[in-house]
Amino acid sequence: MKNVVWTGTWVAERLGVELVGDEKLSDLLGLALRRNPRRAHLLVSNVLGKHVPQSPSVVYGHGFALGRRVRELLGAEGARAAVVLGYAETATGLGHCVADGVGLAPYLHSTRRPVPGVDTAGGFEESHSHATSHLLLPENPALLAGVGPLVLVDDEFSTGNTVLNTIRDLHARYPRDRYVVVALVDMRSAADLGRLAEFATEIGARVDLVAAARGTVNLPEGVLEKGRALVAEHESTETTEHAESIEHADSRPGHPGAARVELGWPRGLPDGGRHGFTPGHRIRLDTALPAMAARVADALPEGARRVLVLGFEELMYAPLRLARELEQVVSAEVRYSTTTRSPVLALDDPGYAIRTRLVFPAHDDPDDGPGERYAYNVAGAGFDAVVAVVDSAADTPALHAPDGLLAHLAEHTPSVLLAVVPSYVPARPSTERSSMLPEPLRGPAFSSYAPDEVGWLLQDLSDVTLEAPTEEREEAIQSGGAHYAESLPVEYQPSPQYQELFHTALGTSAARIAQAVGAVTELVLAERSPHPVLVSLARAGTPVGVLMRRWAEHRHGLDLPHYAVSIVRGRGIDANALRWLAAHHDPADVVFVDGWTGKGAITRELTEAIREFESAEGITGFDPEIAVLADPGSCVRTYGTREDFLIPSACLNSTVSGLISRTVLRSDLVGEYDFHGAKFYRELAGSDVSVDFLDAVAAHFPDVADAAVAQTKELLATDRTPTWEGWAAVERISEEYEIHDVNLVKPGVGETTRVLLRRVPWKILARAGAGTDLDHVRLLAQQRGVPVEEVDELPYTCVGLIHPKYTRGATGADGKAVTV
Repeated sequence: MKNVVWTGTWVAERLGVELVGDEKLSDLLGLALRRNPRRAHLLVSNVLGKHVPQSPSVVYGHGFALGRRVRELLGAEGARAAVVLGYAETATGLGHCVADGVGLAPYLHSTRRPVPGVDTAGGFEESHSHATSHLLLPENPALLAGVGPLVLVDDEFSTGNTVLNTIRDLHARYPRDRYVVVALVDMRSAADLGRLAEFATEIGARVDLVAAARGTVNLPEGVLEKGRALVAEHESTETTEHAESIEHADSRPGHPGAARVELGWPRGLPDGGRHGFTPGHRIRLDTALPAMAARVADALPEGARRVLVLGFEELMYAPLRLARELEQVVSAEVRYSTTTRSPVLALDDPGYAIRTRLVFPAHDDPDDGPGERYAYNVAGAGFDAVVAVVDSAADTPALHAPDGLLAHLAEHTPSVLLAVVPSYVPARPSTERSSMLPEPLRGPAFSSYAPDEVGWLLQDLSDVTLEAPTEEREEAIQSGGAHYAESLPVEYQPSPQYQELFHTALGTSAARIAQAVGAVTELVLAERSPHPVLVSLARAGTPVGVLMRRWAEHRHGLDLPHYAVSIVRGRGIDANALRWLAAHHDPADVVFVDGWTGKGAITRELTEAIREFESAEGITGFDPEIAVLADPGSCVRTYGTREDFLIPSACLNSTVSGLISRTVLRSDLVGEYDFHGAKFYRELAGSDVSVDFLDAVAAHFPDVADAAVAQTKELLATDRTPTWEGWAAVERISEEYEIHDVNLVKPGVGETTRVLLRRVPWKILARAGAGTDLDHVRLLAQQRGVPVEEVDELPYTCVGLIHPKYTRGATGADGKAVTV
């Protein structure tokens, strides 16, 4: 036994309770007396961050380590398919940490707070608890409907009744093959040890158990009655300096109130796992934490040596992560704990786990009516500052009342700060269709972009053969036998000479692109939304969307959500992607992003698709106007430039777009509840320059910032009404060259490049005197035997023409076979 007094000796000696098990068990647990008629003792965790203030790194580390053990148990494939479920209120934060350790696992915790408008997906009872009813309120019920492993997390595993009740209820609705139970301590008695195996056999599934320590509590006969008597005896003698009471609250003088700290919590980011917390949410939180912790650090009193970050009941994870980040940036000793519903006797004795308690009225309008709430081991702990973190639903008059939590804290610390996290409520009840949609795909599992750069609202078709020879594909498209989105062109592999051209072009135009990125992003922030949700049109828009996101972060410290969606000419935008966006964001904040405009066909396509979607779904608010880097066709109002110059990302295909293919829409592959599809060309990683392109452009942001801002001011003062000059030119060219189909006329450097890479081109029209912006076009045309014809009065730098009478075996104008 260590020299330090174990915080379970007082209860053990008086009740005859014996804690036996692993050597580290006494380090993890203390004992206290419950004010609960169902169970006499309480196992008080020293590393959970609920009743005992603890270093946030220690709290997070224990949960994360358990998650890593689950990952090892399941293997990489099983971990990718897993969903983690935590228990309210005590294990909501622990479950979050376990999900972090598992990896890209979505997380949900049960709740005792009903939320109007959110359907219940399940529930269960906790027989020994003071508050028994648990609700499951996922925003997306599909979170529980998968077939991958379900990981259930609680602080302790004693009888196992709660966990088994949960599994039984969920298994009846959503059967699966495997469950993993996770707990800080496994405290089953000898009689309960065999129940888990029997239960697994009963339901026909595998059930594993992972715990940080194992042991059991030996209880003598009559312990419940003895415990009640002890509680009654010592409650009558509790002193106000160590166990605050609300009996005389009305006589207390008013307190000056807590100083508010505006965290800058990312808009639309859930405050926790009550309705589900995805890997994408976790990435957004990770990105925002340093700035939030810095704001808290700035608000702390000078010279503070001990600081407590105090969470609120089920709101455990956000305060924990904030405390852990704060621990890294201040010299003070930082501790973390939360308030609780759990009634426990407080006793000032070194051998007892709960030394003091603060008692205050519930302040979140709970469903079970007014009642007492508690903060343990805070009074008398010598904290120079307490940062109370609550969600906005709990920021009520009761919190600020003379007998409220903040007033009690002010009596025990010279500085009380209040940080309010917006309570996340799903924007609207989930429809059957939107509830079946998956979460966005992210790198590195899908694309070579970092996971926080973009979420792909696509389904992964990497294992499906979709490529067709270019000639066959063109013949099928022009004959009407197939739509261009039903197959993929064979990915063009650029020659060393062409790759060198890309890098040369990038070197000469990176600053020019950076300025255009800055201008279009500043326009979006000024005119569209101060907190836009960037939605790129895959795939040409995706690099631009990533760059706009980087600019917003570089220039304004904003962490903008960014997704990529599919739009298909003649078929419209992916309606399921719009449903997902509407369920997770305000449609009014969505800004569609593309690389450039050609003749404006996609602009018109998007406008019509949004109109039809809103009419059919009754979901309104989406603005169909696209924000683009370059608008040479004068088709949109939001652009960085209207010059038609070489954007190097147009030179390549997947190898500059995160190794993602064009999008695919085919009825046998894309079902009613599926996003459009695409492939991830992992095998092309050796040629991938996606991140190189982004980094090269972003490196110029500091250099062009002033110019971009000045350009934005000019644009804001300019009449940017689209003239559709490009569309008129395309119609003229279509007739002049007897093509009679504007879809076969591809204007602009970007579209011409794509004609040469993907289609069977007939000829290239180049504006007389066009310079180095066309070097790569001339090189590609030479390689494919396609003539380049210089013309005057061309509004674009160049235009690519697809021959309207293509047949197998066609040749270029110089007689060479037209092949890739």
